[in-house]
Amino acid sequence: MHQCRSRREVPDGLVRPDPELDFQRTVCRRLVHRAAVAEVFITDSVVLGEDHFLVGSQWPRDHALYHPDAHRISDPLLFAETIRQALVYLAHRHYAVPLTHRFVGYDMDFEITDPGALCVGGRPVPVELEAHWQWTDRRPPRRYGARLEVGLSVGGRSCGRGSLRIVALDERSYRIVRGRVGGTESGAVASEEPRRHVEPELVGRLRNKDSVLVPGASAAEWLLRPDLDHAILFDHPTDHLPLMVLLEGFRQLGHLITHPATPRPGDRALTLVSAAVDCLAFGELDVPTRLVVREEATATNAPAERRLRLDALQGDTLVASCGSVWAPVRLATTEERLVGLPVPSL
Repeated sequence: MHQCRSRREVPDGLVRPDPELDFQRTVCRRLVHRAAVAEVFITDSVVLGEDHFLVGSQWPRDHALYHPDAHRISDPLLFAETIRQALVYLAHRHYAVPLTHRFVGYDMDFEITDPGALCVGGRPVPVELEAHWQWTDRRPPRRYGARLEVGLSVGGRSCGRGSLRIVALDERSYRIVRGRVGGTESGAVASEEPRRHVEPELVGRLRNKDSVLVPGASAAEWLLRPDLDHAILFDHPTDHLPLMVLLEGFRQLGHLITHPATPRPGDRALTLVSAAVDCLAFGELDVPTRLVVREEATATNAPAERRLRLDALQGDTLVASCGSVWAPVRLATTEERLVGLPVPSL
Protein backbone atom coordinates (compact mmCIF):
# COMPACT_ATOMS: atom_id res chain seq x y z
CA MET A 1 0.00 0.00 0.00
CA HIS A 2 1.22 3.48 -0.85
CA GLN A 3 2.24 5.39 2.26
CA CYS A 4 2.11 9.17 2.70
CA ARG A 5 4.94 10.48 4.83
CA SER A 6 5.64 13.87 6.38
CA ARG A 7 8.51 15.91 5.03
CA ARG A 8 10.37 16.14 8.37
CA GLU A 9 9.65 12.68 9.68
CA VAL A 10 10.19 11.84 13.32
CA PRO A 11 9.09 8.73 15.19
CA ASP A 12 5.44 8.95 16.23
CA GLY A 13 4.96 10.09 19.80
CA LEU A 14 8.26 12.01 19.97
CA VAL A 15 8.50 15.77 20.20
CA ARG A 16 10.23 17.22 17.15
CA PRO A 17 13.31 19.20 18.18
CA ASP A 18 12.29 22.05 15.86
CA PRO A 19 8.79 23.22 16.86
CA GLU A 20 8.45 25.46 13.80
CA LEU A 21 5.66 24.53 11.43
CA ASP A 22 6.27 24.15 7.72
CA PHE A 23 3.89 26.08 5.44
CA GLN A 24 5.70 25.46 2.17
CA ARG A 25 3.40 22.75 0.84
CA THR A 26 0.39 20.69 1.81
CA VAL A 27 0.38 17.18 3.22
CA CYS A 28 -0.54 14.15 1.14
CA ARG A 29 -4.19 14.43 0.08
CA ARG A 30 -4.97 10.86 1.18
CA LEU A 31 -4.17 11.79 4.77
CA VAL A 32 -7.04 14.31 4.85
CA HIS A 33 -9.48 12.29 2.72
CA ARG A 34 -9.38 14.64 -0.25
CA ALA A 35 -9.24 13.61 -3.91
CA ALA A 36 -8.16 17.05 -5.18
CA VAL A 37 -4.82 18.49 -4.13
CA ALA A 38 -6.30 22.00 -4.36
CA GLU A 39 -8.69 21.17 -1.50
CA VAL A 40 -5.94 20.21 0.98
CA PHE A 41 -5.34 22.94 3.59
CA ILE A 42 -3.12 21.16 6.16
CA THR A 43 0.62 21.72 5.70
CA ASP A 44 2.35 20.19 8.73
CA SER A 45 2.11 19.10 12.37
CA VAL A 46 4.34 19.20 15.42
CA VAL A 47 4.05 17.03 18.54
CA LEU A 48 4.01 19.27 21.61
CA GLY A 49 3.37 16.52 24.13
CA GLU A 50 1.21 13.50 24.74
CA ASP A 51 -1.95 13.90 22.61
CA HIS A 52 -0.99 17.55 22.13
CA PHE A 53 -0.13 18.96 18.69
CA LEU A 54 0.40 22.08 16.68
CA VAL A 55 -1.11 21.79 13.19
CA GLY A 56 -0.28 24.16 10.37
CA SER A 57 -2.61 25.19 7.58
CA GLN A 58 -2.62 27.70 4.75
CA TRP A 59 -6.01 29.09 3.82
CA PRO A 60 -6.47 30.31 0.26
CA ARG A 61 -6.94 34.06 -0.14
CA ASP A 62 -9.81 33.15 -2.43
CA HIS A 63 -11.69 29.93 -3.06
CA ALA A 64 -14.50 28.82 -5.37
CA LEU A 65 -16.77 27.90 -2.46
CA TYR A 66 -15.10 29.10 0.76
CA HIS A 67 -14.46 32.63 -0.50
CA PRO A 68 -14.10 35.75 1.66
CA ASP A 69 -17.26 37.75 2.27
CA ALA A 70 -17.93 41.27 1.06
CA HIS A 71 -15.86 42.62 3.96
CA ARG A 72 -12.84 40.41 3.10
CA ILE A 73 -13.35 38.20 6.16
CA SER A 74 -12.32 34.56 5.60
CA ASP A 75 -15.16 32.09 5.34
CA PRO A 76 -15.79 30.57 8.80
CA LEU A 77 -16.39 27.19 7.16
CA LEU A 78 -12.71 27.21 6.20
CA PHE A 79 -12.11 26.84 9.93
CA ALA A 80 -14.59 23.97 10.13
CA GLU A 81 -13.00 22.18 7.16
CA THR A 82 -9.54 22.71 8.65
CA ILE A 83 -10.66 21.10 11.91
CA ARG A 84 -11.98 18.12 9.93
CA GLN A 85 -8.77 17.77 7.96
CA ALA A 86 -6.63 18.15 11.09
CA LEU A 87 -8.43 15.34 12.90
CA VAL A 88 -8.20 12.98 9.93
CA TYR A 89 -4.53 13.83 9.39
CA LEU A 90 -3.56 13.29 13.04
CA ALA A 91 -5.51 10.01 13.13
CA HIS A 92 -3.53 8.59 10.21
CA ARG A 93 -0.18 10.30 10.80
CA HIS A 94 0.19 9.98 14.56
CA TYR A 95 -2.26 7.28 15.68
CA ALA A 96 -1.92 4.71 12.89
CA VAL A 97 -5.64 4.63 12.05
CA PRO A 98 -5.71 2.74 8.70
CA LEU A 99 -6.26 4.78 5.56
CA THR A 100 -9.03 2.38 4.56
CA HIS A 101 -11.23 3.16 7.58
CA ARG A 102 -14.45 5.15 7.18
CA PHE A 103 -14.80 8.31 9.27
CA VAL A 104 -18.25 9.21 10.62
CA GLY A 105 -18.83 12.58 12.27
CA TYR A 106 -20.94 12.85 15.43
CA ASP A 107 -20.69 16.51 16.35
CA MET A 108 -18.70 19.61 15.45
CA ASP A 109 -18.61 23.09 16.90
CA PHE A 110 -16.59 26.21 16.29
CA GLU A 111 -16.51 29.78 17.51
CA ILE A 112 -14.78 32.76 15.94
CA THR A 113 -13.83 34.97 18.88
CA ASP A 114 -12.00 37.63 16.84
CA PRO A 115 -13.37 37.88 13.27
CA GLY A 116 -11.04 40.78 12.52
CA ALA A 117 -8.06 38.40 12.64
CA LEU A 118 -9.53 36.58 9.63
CA CYS A 119 -9.38 39.63 7.37
CA VAL A 120 -7.80 38.61 4.03
CA GLY A 121 -4.89 40.84 3.06
CA GLY A 122 -2.27 40.95 0.36
CA ARG A 123 -0.60 37.66 1.24
CA PRO A 124 -1.50 34.31 2.77
CA VAL A 125 -1.03 34.19 6.52
CA PRO A 126 -0.05 31.17 8.63
CA VAL A 127 -2.96 29.44 10.31
CA GLU A 128 -2.21 27.34 13.38
CA LEU A 129 -4.36 24.96 15.37
CA GLU A 130 -3.25 23.99 18.86
CA ALA A 131 -4.91 20.59 19.06
CA HIS A 132 -5.68 18.22 21.93
CA TRP A 133 -6.59 14.63 21.07
CA GLN A 134 -8.90 12.55 23.26
CA TRP A 135 -9.87 8.93 22.73
CA THR A 136 -13.58 8.29 23.27
CA ASP A 137 -13.98 4.71 22.06
CA ARG A 138 -10.75 2.94 21.08
CA ARG A 139 -11.19 -0.69 19.98
CA PRO A 140 -8.45 -1.40 17.42
CA PRO A 141 -8.21 -2.51 14.76
CA ARG A 142 -11.90 -2.14 13.89
CA ARG A 143 -13.08 0.98 15.73
CA TYR A 144 -11.42 4.24 16.78
CA GLY A 145 -13.52 6.94 18.44
CA ALA A 146 -11.91 10.31 19.14
CA ARG A 147 -12.51 13.99 19.79
CA LEU A 148 -10.20 16.82 18.75
CA GLU A 149 -10.29 20.15 20.59
CA VAL A 150 -8.50 23.03 18.87
CA GLY A 151 -7.57 26.65 19.41
CA LEU A 152 -7.23 28.81 16.28
CA SER A 153 -4.62 31.47 15.69
CA VAL A 154 -3.95 33.34 12.47
CA GLY A 155 -0.66 35.15 12.02
CA GLY A 156 0.02 34.61 15.72
CA ARG A 157 -3.30 36.19 16.75
CA SER A 158 -5.65 33.96 18.75
CA CYS A 159 -9.11 34.15 17.23
CA GLY A 160 -11.19 31.01 17.75
CA ARG A 161 -11.80 27.55 19.10
CA GLY A 162 -13.56 24.40 17.94
CA SER A 163 -13.94 20.65 18.26
CA LEU A 164 -14.94 17.58 16.27
CA ARG A 165 -15.92 14.08 17.41
CA ILE A 166 -15.77 11.11 15.05
CA VAL A 167 -15.60 7.36 14.90
CA ALA A 168 -13.36 5.62 12.35
CA LEU A 169 -14.57 2.15 11.32
CA ASP A 170 -13.29 -0.68 9.20
CA GLU A 171 -15.52 -1.64 6.27
CA ARG A 172 -17.38 -4.43 8.07
CA SER A 173 -18.12 -2.30 11.12
CA TYR A 174 -19.16 0.61 8.93
CA ARG A 175 -21.69 -1.54 7.06
CA ILE A 176 -23.18 -2.70 10.36
CA VAL A 177 -23.45 0.88 11.67
CA ARG A 178 -24.67 2.16 8.32
CA GLY A 179 -27.51 -0.31 8.42
CA ARG A 180 -28.73 0.31 4.89
CA VAL A 181 -28.37 -2.21 2.10
CA GLY A 182 -27.74 -0.72 -1.30
CA GLY A 183 -27.12 2.81 -0.10
CA THR A 184 -26.85 5.32 -2.94
CA GLU A 185 -23.40 6.62 -3.83
CA SER A 186 -23.03 10.27 -4.83
CA GLY A 187 -24.21 10.72 -8.37
CA ALA A 188 -27.76 9.50 -7.71
CA VAL A 189 -30.49 12.13 -7.53
CA ALA A 190 -33.45 12.18 -5.18
CA SER A 191 -36.69 11.78 -7.11
CA GLU A 192 -38.41 15.11 -6.46
CA GLU A 193 -40.18 17.61 -8.67
CA PRO A 194 -37.69 20.11 -10.14
CA ARG A 195 -37.49 23.43 -8.31
CA ARG A 196 -35.26 26.41 -8.89
CA HIS A 197 -32.40 26.86 -6.43
CA VAL A 198 -32.28 30.03 -4.38
CA GLU A 199 -30.21 32.72 -6.10
CA PRO A 200 -26.59 32.37 -4.93
CA GLU A 201 -26.25 35.99 -3.81
CA LEU A 202 -29.15 35.48 -1.39
CA VAL A 203 -27.30 32.66 0.39
CA GLY A 204 -23.86 34.29 0.33
CA ARG A 205 -22.46 32.32 -2.58
CA LEU A 206 -21.09 33.44 -5.96
CA ARG A 207 -22.02 30.64 -8.38
CA ASN A 208 -25.37 29.04 -9.18
CA LYS A 209 -23.90 25.57 -8.61
CA ASP A 210 -22.92 26.52 -5.05
CA SER A 211 -26.48 27.22 -3.89
CA VAL A 212 -27.79 24.15 -2.06
CA LEU A 213 -31.26 25.47 -1.12
CA VAL A 214 -34.62 25.29 -2.87
CA PRO A 215 -37.93 26.57 -1.45
CA GLY A 216 -39.95 24.04 0.53
CA ALA A 217 -43.66 23.51 0.98
CA SER A 218 -44.06 26.50 3.31
CA ALA A 219 -42.37 29.83 3.99
CA ALA A 220 -40.62 28.35 7.05
CA GLU A 221 -39.26 25.31 5.24
CA TRP A 222 -36.49 24.76 2.72
CA LEU A 223 -35.02 21.76 0.97
CA LEU A 224 -31.34 20.89 1.05
CA ARG A 225 -30.53 19.88 -2.51
CA PRO A 226 -26.81 20.09 -3.28
CA ASP A 227 -25.34 19.29 -6.67
CA LEU A 228 -24.08 15.74 -6.16
CA ASP A 229 -21.44 16.36 -8.83
CA HIS A 230 -20.11 19.43 -6.99
CA ALA A 231 -16.33 19.14 -7.07
CA ILE A 232 -15.85 20.52 -3.55
CA LEU A 233 -18.93 19.44 -1.58
CA PHE A 234 -18.60 15.94 -3.04
CA ASP A 235 -14.85 15.74 -3.59
CA HIS A 236 -15.06 11.92 -3.60
CA PRO A 237 -17.89 9.34 -3.74
CA THR A 238 -19.95 8.85 -0.59
CA ASP A 239 -23.13 7.01 0.35
CA HIS A 240 -24.57 9.72 2.62
CA LEU A 241 -24.68 13.47 3.12
CA PRO A 242 -21.29 14.53 4.58
CA LEU A 243 -21.17 16.68 7.70
CA MET A 244 -19.66 19.58 5.72
CA VAL A 245 -22.55 19.47 3.23
CA LEU A 246 -25.07 19.67 6.08
CA LEU A 247 -23.10 22.53 7.60
CA GLU A 248 -23.08 24.33 4.25
CA GLY A 249 -26.86 23.99 4.07
CA PHE A 250 -27.24 25.36 7.60
CA ARG A 251 -24.91 28.26 6.83
CA GLN A 252 -26.73 29.18 3.61
CA LEU A 253 -30.13 29.12 5.28
CA GLY A 254 -28.79 31.20 8.16
CA HIS A 255 -27.42 33.73 5.69
CA LEU A 256 -30.76 33.85 3.88
CA ILE A 257 -32.64 34.50 7.13
CA THR A 258 -30.24 37.12 8.50
CA HIS A 259 -29.65 39.05 5.25
CA PRO A 260 -32.87 40.54 3.85
CA ALA A 261 -33.01 40.84 0.07
CA THR A 262 -33.67 44.58 0.50
CA PRO A 263 -31.59 45.88 3.41
CA ARG A 264 -33.01 48.75 5.42
CA PRO A 265 -31.01 51.94 6.13
CA GLY A 266 -28.80 51.35 9.15
CA ASP A 267 -28.80 47.55 8.85
CA ARG A 268 -25.45 46.02 9.74
CA ALA A 269 -24.21 42.98 7.86
CA LEU A 270 -24.01 39.84 9.97
CA THR A 271 -21.47 37.06 9.81
CA LEU A 272 -21.54 33.53 11.19
CA VAL A 273 -19.40 33.54 14.34
CA SER A 274 -20.46 30.31 16.02
CA ALA A 275 -22.01 26.97 15.07
CA ALA A 276 -22.58 23.69 16.88
CA VAL A 277 -23.79 20.74 14.80
CA ASP A 278 -25.06 17.42 16.14
CA CYS A 279 -25.32 14.59 13.61
CA LEU A 280 -28.04 12.20 14.79
CA ALA A 281 -28.55 9.91 11.78
CA PHE A 282 -27.13 9.25 8.34
CA GLY A 283 -28.55 11.64 5.76
CA GLU A 284 -29.52 9.67 2.67
CA LEU A 285 -28.70 11.07 -0.76
CA ASP A 286 -31.92 9.85 -2.37
CA VAL A 287 -34.37 11.05 0.31
CA PRO A 288 -35.66 14.65 0.44
CA THR A 289 -33.99 16.68 3.20
CA ARG A 290 -36.07 19.43 4.79
CA LEU A 291 -34.45 22.33 6.61
CA VAL A 292 -36.44 24.23 9.20
CA VAL A 293 -35.29 27.23 11.20
CA ARG A 294 -36.45 29.01 14.32
CA GLU A 295 -35.15 32.08 16.11
CA GLU A 296 -33.78 31.70 19.62
CA ALA A 297 -33.48 34.33 22.34
CA THR A 298 -30.28 36.37 22.39
CA ALA A 299 -28.32 37.61 25.39
CA THR A 300 -29.49 41.01 26.64
CA ASN A 301 -25.94 42.36 26.31
CA ALA A 302 -25.76 41.39 22.63
CA PRO A 303 -29.00 42.67 21.08
CA ALA A 304 -27.47 42.88 17.59
CA GLU A 305 -26.82 39.13 17.54
CA ARG A 306 -29.19 36.65 15.99
CA ARG A 307 -29.34 33.07 17.20
CA LEU A 308 -30.83 30.45 14.91
CA ARG A 309 -31.66 26.80 15.49
CA LEU A 310 -31.60 24.89 12.21
CA ASP A 311 -32.75 21.29 11.79
CA ALA A 312 -32.36 18.85 8.91
CA LEU A 313 -35.08 16.21 8.63
CA GLN A 314 -35.74 13.29 6.31
CA GLY A 315 -39.35 12.23 6.78
CA ASP A 316 -39.85 12.25 10.55
CA THR A 317 -36.16 11.53 11.26
CA LEU A 318 -34.03 14.37 12.64
CA VAL A 319 -30.76 13.92 10.75
CA ALA A 320 -28.82 16.87 12.19
CA SER A 321 -29.36 19.99 14.27
CA CYS A 322 -27.32 23.18 14.39
CA GLY A 323 -27.26 26.09 16.81
CA SER A 324 -25.71 29.17 15.19
CA VAL A 325 -24.86 32.73 16.16
CA TRP A 326 -24.72 35.59 13.66
CA ALA A 327 -23.18 38.91 14.70
CA PRO A 328 -22.31 42.23 13.04
CA VAL A 329 -18.79 43.10 11.95
CA ARG A 330 -17.21 46.42 11.08
CA LEU A 331 -16.21 47.02 7.48
CA ALA A 332 -12.49 46.90 6.81
CA THR A 333 -10.84 50.11 5.59
CA THR A 334 -9.15 50.22 2.19
CA GLU A 335 -5.74 50.12 3.87
CA GLU A 336 -6.70 47.10 5.97
CA ARG A 337 -7.99 45.22 2.92
CA LEU A 338 -4.81 45.92 0.96
CA VAL A 339 -2.21 45.07 3.57
CA GLY A 340 -4.13 42.76 5.89
CA LEU A 341 -3.84 44.93 9.00
CA PRO A 342 -5.87 43.74 11.98
CA VAL A 343 -9.52 44.76 11.99
CA PRO A 344 -11.28 45.30 15.32
CA SER A 345 -13.55 42.45 16.29
CA LEU A 346 -17.27 42.56 17.01
